[in-house]
Amino acid sequence: MKYFNEDKAAEQKLRQSATQPESSLLAPTAEHLKAEATADVLPIIQQIDALAETQDISLPFLRRLLEMPKDNAVKYLHAKARKAVETVYGDKIFLRGLVEITSFCRNNCNYCGIRRSNNTLPRYRMTFDEIMACCQDGYKYGMRTFVLQGGEDMWWTDERLGDLVSQIRARYPDCAITLSMGERSRESYQRLFDLGANRYLLRHETADEDHYHYLHPAEMSFQNRMQCLQWLKEIGYQVGCGFMVGSPGQTPETIFKDLQFIRSFRPQMVGIGPFVATQHTPFADQPNGSVETTLRLLSTIRLLHPHVLLPSTTALGSLHPLGRELGVLAGANVLMPNLSPVENREKYNIYDNKICLGDGIEQCSDCLQLRMGSTGRRIVVERGDFVG
Repeated sequence: MKYFNEDKAAEQKLRQSATQPESSLLAPTAEHLKAEATADVLPIIQQIDALAETQDISLPFLRRLLEMPKDNAVKYLHAKARKAVETVYGDKIFLRGLVEITSFCRNNCNYCGIRRSNNTLPRYRMTFDEIMACCQDGYKYGMRTFVLQGGEDMWWTDERLGDLVSQIRARYPDCAITLSMGERSRESYQRLFDLGANRYLLRHETADEDHYHYLHPAEMSFQNRMQCLQWLKEIGYQVGCGFMVGSPGQTPETIFKDLQFIRSFRPQMVGIGPFVATQHTPFADQPNGSVETTLRLLSTIRLLHPHVLLPSTTALGSLHPLGRELGVLAGANVLMPNLSPVENREKYNIYDNKICLGDGIEQCSDCLQLRMGSTGRRIVVERGDFVG
C-alpha cells in the first residue's frame, strides 16, 4: 500500500489556526470544489458523488482513492464527508470519557503493547472508587458517555463488572455506559446490558480471516470475534467495530473487505486509526500506518454509512500534531479524552508515543475546546447517541 507525505503548507496553516479561537480552518465546500473542478478532476468527483449516493464502493475505485495524489479530488472527498455528517448530526462533536480500568490481558495479539507476553510492562487494575472518581471528573467537564476499556482481564467477572456498571448507572442515569472489554460470552453481554450498559466497542480488526490470523495468535478465532459482534447487536447494544489502517499484511483487498463488512453489519460506531508500531511486540519494526490514508478512509466510511458515530482517534493525534483536527475535517464527529489517572497511562501502553499521557482532564478539556473551535465544529454536552 502506498503511504503519503504530509502537506507541509496545510500543516502550517492548521498549526497556526489551532491557537486561534475563531473558525479559521474552514475548507472549501463540496459545492465550491465541484464548481471549480478541472476536466481531469471532475470524473473522480463524479465517482465520489456516486459513492455517496449508492453508499457502496468498488475495489478499483477504492484503489484509486488510496493511490491518487493529494489534490482537489481528495479535498472534495473530505468536503463531501463533512457535508454528510453535518446533514445527520449538525456541527456537533461528541465526547466519550475513556477510563482504562485494567492493563492485564489474556491475549497475545501481535500488535498490542499490553499483550500477555510483554513482561516489561507494569500491570494494574483500578478499584471501584478510582473508576467512580474518574467518572465524576468526566461528568464535571461535560462528558455524558463513559467508556470502560481494558485488556481481556478475567478478574473482571460478570459479577464485578456488572456491579460497576450498576453503580455508574445509578449515579449517572443521564449518561451512556460503553464497555470495551473484549470477547465474552453471550450470557455475559446480556447480563451487562440488563444492568445498564448501552454500548460495546469491539474492533473486528480485519474482515479477512487470513489477515486476522496474521495479526493474532493461533488460539484466537476470527469466527468468534464476528460471532461476538453479532451477539452484541442482537442483544440491543449500540455496537462499535473497526480496524487499524496500515497494519502489517493489510492490502487494498483486505480494506475492501472491511468496508463491505461495515456496509452489511451497519454498526453504530466505527473506530479506525493508524497502526502504530510498538516495542516488545512482534511488529515492533514495522512501519507506522499512514495518517493520510486514514483520513481518506474516514471520509469513505462516512459516505458509506452517513449515520455512523466516527471517532477522530488519539492514534491520529499521536502520529500528526493536528491529527484529531484533520480527522474531524475528514468526517469524524467523536473524540475520546482520557479520564484515567495520569499515573496509570504509561502502563496502558497499547501503542508507543501516545499523546496526552500527562494531561489532566481540565487541561485536556480546554485544549480540545480550542482545537475543535478551529475546525468550525463545537463540542456539546450530550450522550451523542446514534441517529438512524
